[in-house]
Amino acid sequence: MAMAAATCDKGFSCSYMILKPEEVRFFDLIHILFSSDIGKRDFVDSAGPDGTEESFRRRWLIFVSIVAQKFLQFVAKPLGFVGSVIETWLNLVSSNRSLGRLFLNIFQGSVQKPDKSSANFLSFIGNLDKRLKLDCSIKCGDGKYHAALSMMASKASYENRSYLEATVKDQWKMEFVDSYDFWNDYQEKATTQAFVLRDKNEGQDTIVVAFRGTEPFDSDAWCSDFDISWYELPGVGRIHGGFMKSLGLQKNVGWPKELGKQDDSPPKLLAYYAIRDLLKELLKQNDQARYILTGHSMGGSLAILFPAILLMHDEKLLLQRLDGVYTYGQPRVGDRNFGKFMEKHLAEYNIRYFRFVYSNDLVPRLPYDDKTLMFKHFGTCLYYNTAYEGKIVSEEPNKNYFSLLGAIPMMLTAFRELFRSFTIKYTRGPEYRESSLLKIFRVIGLIIPGIPAHCPQDYVNATRLGPSDLFLPRPKDPENQSKVVHENMTACPKQF
Repeated sequence: MAMAAATCDKGFSCSYMILKPEEVRFFDLIHILFSSDIGKRDFVDSAGPDGTEESFRRRWLIFVSIVAQKFLQFVAKPLGFVGSVIETWLNLVSSNRSLGRLFLNIFQGSVQKPDKSSANFLSFIGNLDKRLKLDCSIKCGDGKYHAALSMMASKASYENRSYLEATVKDQWKMEFVDSYDFWNDYQEKATTQAFVLRDKNEGQDTIVVAFRGTEPFDSDAWCSDFDISWYELPGVGRIHGGFMKSLGLQKNVGWPKELGKQDDSPPKLLAYYAIRDLLKELLKQNDQARYILTGHSMGGSLAILFPAILLMHDEKLLLQRLDGVYTYGQPRVGDRNFGKFMEKHLAEYNIRYFRFVYSNDLVPRLPYDDKTLMFKHFGTCLYYNTAYEGKIVSEEPNKNYFSLLGAIPMMLTAFRELFRSFTIKYTRGPEYRESSLLKIFRVIGLIIPGIPAHCPQDYVNATRLGPSDLFLPRPKDPENQSKVVHENMTACPKQF
């Protein structure tokens, strides 16, 4: 730990466990399964009570996490190449209107080649659900208006700048502010994406910040997901390290309130700081303007961690103007203390947090909610079944996914979803028609249930077809309102 402390100041955290797969050696990795002192391993930097006496289960998960990250680093280039080929092929077929027309155009020498920077080029995620337009039946003032808009923004966040600008301006009739590639100080490259729009329709002014989730062929994003490093922030709780790094955690200084002076090299945008400063400027333009944070998959994790750092920095203006956080298929981001900290302060600022979970989606069930990893969900969980009937629950069913008793019901659900993919355009309307690519994914779901359930299509459907009354304020429970959370304040002295 002394060696790591010389290169990385982690004084902002009173306890931490940081995995460094780039420094792993084979025999060290094997040895971790049999040694209770993980702090002596070069690729594990730890401090606090968890530096020793780790259980075998936790050491096994550390082993799996590092092996997964090493593998992803090894296959990064071929995986990216395969993804590029698949996306190019899908867009090649679309540009020529159909597979048959493509072959005819090849024969005639008139093939329409896709341009990756154009507004018509779709990512792999975009090809799963090609819908561009908002649901015109959901008007501003409807309880689910912001949920429907947030999900469409979360889906669009996977696309290129030209697509985003054209969609926001031409299809949604809103103001496109900008899109960004943010620096990850630990991966030493720009791996975090987000875009910002402004909705001034119907006499209201709402800024929407949408974080992009994990792209299927992006090894860097998958490494963030598999990174089970954590930091314990004084008075806050333990937070998922991979997501904090993506949001803008700095390797040498952690979370300072203001960025220090940089060297002569071009400035590197860090997600939290750049978005925070942008929001301050935009909100100054209108005292009535408010903003929303949203994201699908890992993007949802960044969306809910953003106000956590605002709370640490006591950014009262931004907290008071935050209208809500809407996440879709979001994984767990912290422990029980962190959840209690967030619930308490979100309530103080009257910030609504809606966490959408569709059916057997695998991702919201990760990382595990058990005594080994200690990750817990919090906030209002809106759970939707395969008929897109929603209800508020304290926790999604089968919260850790892997269950022998749950395997058969999940497979039966996957069969229903596959059957529905062929019939939904007749039962719900042509705008709900599913693409051929998504139908293939539904078949995969028969073998691994929960994978296709994570696709944006079902979350878009849930926000459109689900009930509006889920978003109405619930009656306050005086007993619960009077409870004050102190547990997370005793783990470390309050230093922020």
